[in-house]
Amino acid sequence: MPLALLALAIGAFGIGTTEFVIMGLLPEVASDYGVSIPTAGYLVTGYALGVMLGAPLMTVLGTRVPRKRMLMLLMGLFIVGNLLSALAPAFSVMLIGRVVASLAHGAFFGIGSVVAAGLVAPHKKAGAIAMMFTGLTVANVVGVPLGTLIGQTAGWRVTFAVVAALGVVGLAGVAKLVPDLPRAEGVRLRHEMAAFKNVQVLLAMAMTVLGFGGVFAAITYIAPMMTHVAGFDDGSVTWLLVLFGLGMVGGNLVGGRFADRALMPMLYISLGALSVVLALFTLTAHDKIASAVTIVLIGALGFATVPPLQKRVLDHAHGAPTLASAVNIGAFNLGNALSAWLGGVVIAAGFGYTAPNWVGAVLAAAALVLAVLSAALERRGSAPGSVVAGSASSTEQRAAAVRH
Repeated sequence: MPLALLALAIGAFGIGTTEFVIMGLLPEVASDYGVSIPTAGYLVTGYALGVMLGAPLMTVLGTRVPRKRMLMLLMGLFIVGNLLSALAPAFSVMLIGRVVASLAHGAFFGIGSVVAAGLVAPHKKAGAIAMMFTGLTVANVVGVPLGTLIGQTAGWRVTFAVVAALGVVGLAGVAKLVPDLPRAEGVRLRHEMAAFKNVQVLLAMAMTVLGFGGVFAAITYIAPMMTHVAGFDDGSVTWLLVLFGLGMVGGNLVGGRFADRALMPMLYISLGALSVVLALFTLTAHDKIASAVTIVLIGALGFATVPPLQKRVLDHAHGAPTLASAVNIGAFNLGNALSAWLGGVVIAAGFGYTAPNWVGAVLAAAALVLAVLSAALERRGSAPGSVVAGSASSTEQRAAAVRH
């Protein structure tokens, strides 16, 4: 694997750390600014919304910019956002800093996926994408616990300053290691938008929303579930999340390896098994050892879907994949938001803290149904819009693909 993937992974590590570390620092931030915990929670919501909106916005703005330069600009935006958060004199300013940092998230992973796939042979594309996403998964094992510890001992502002420094390292790595990749000639915004006419692209994004939503339906409420149902003390939640992160790392690497060999079977297995494990979590959540093992499996099976889904979007938007790739990153966050809301609904309805696991199981099963449908349409060669997915004519589409 090229060293350029290391630079992309470092950037992904910083982004993953800043996305999730705030969850462990909400009490400190709320206390410092004199706001309630629910109000401080807007720092999480604002970031997620920024990712969903920023992914297409920043990608569209970067259509005329070479990909390496755009990656550097995105890391610069990430650094500015985290420095603003670290120095914010008021809560509203910190919220702005979070949103600024989030604008880089979706476009970085979207453009980075295209760059990573272009650095290797066609049969290694999913593995290259997985290598970049390893930075995101490792962030949950190392960056988030370490950032939480720093924030609780030295102050939360120090955590965001450290994350900004990680961004500087990522920026330097991209500048030094990523080769100059010119913008694909002849590919315009209308070509990028045309990818969304392809039913296979839309189905892959829907699988992303539902499959990843299944994971976060359970993980969003892991703290009350583990303390009130499994019997863990509050201090154990951090290490349970580390177990989840370890599962993410393993699943991401396995998903990337096998997606290059058999993409759709990999999706069938991971989504089917995820649905079963989430359903079983309603039972295993009552036992400490069984619940810990289940958390690892949820992380592994959930992230085993990431490389194949991202690669499937790239494959079916091959003439102009950048915008579709970035929007698919936003789809992960949409799944997070949707599942967190649905999980809260069933808890509020009185079904208990394990009820979100059933929500997750249903969402993952729905993603599996879409995977089967997608494969069936592909076999028949009659997916609506497949001929015009890349451009207004098939000749122009083939030309764009060759240029890419």
